[in-house]
Amino acid sequence: MNRRTKTAVFGAALLLTATAAAASAAASSDSGSGSPVPAREAAALTGKAKLYRSAGDDITFSFDAHLAAKDKADPMKATGTFEWSHYLNGEGARAKAKVDCLLTGGKVAVVSGVITSSDLPGAKGKRVGITVHDLGHRDRLGYSWASTGTPVETKDLPKCVGSAPFEKVKKGTGDFSVTPWQPDL
Repeated sequence: MNRRTKTAVFGAALLLTATAAAASAAASSDSGSGSPVPAREAAALTGKAKLYRSAGDDITFSFDAHLAAKDKADPMKATGTFEWSHYLNGEGARAKAKVDCLLTGGKVAVVSGVITSSDLPGAKGKRVGITVHDLGHRDRLGYSWASTGTPVETKDLPKCVGSAPFEKVKKGTGDFSVTPWQPDL
């Protein structure tokens, strides 16, 4: 091999080595800070939206539910909160729940939790479940009390149980985001 060819081959090898080292460093650090990149959380449901009702009901749901990577095998170790309110003609109620389970698959999430605060008499301490289908700005939502009338009337709901996402999000308000769970099977 002549000198010019050897130099070109050596230069290409050096460039490939430098590129591989840089890619490896980027994969193991956070934005060049040298800190390890945390593992992606195992599942999540976040966002806020209003539901559509032809009668003009003001219904809002918001979620901040997460399953840490270290708890990937146990959806009942999910953390966070979710809350909702439903008012029509100045009457209604609001509630906030502490997450006790989160299951997601693709763009669908089921989250459950126990109500920690509410102005609906008898709701505190009740478990509720909500299902969200993340469809961009056309999200859908369903809730465990759909067939009972209110969360107060729901008896002994198990964790991670919701209903089919039958409600439509009001146009322009949907921003639910679902991180799919990928358990080791």
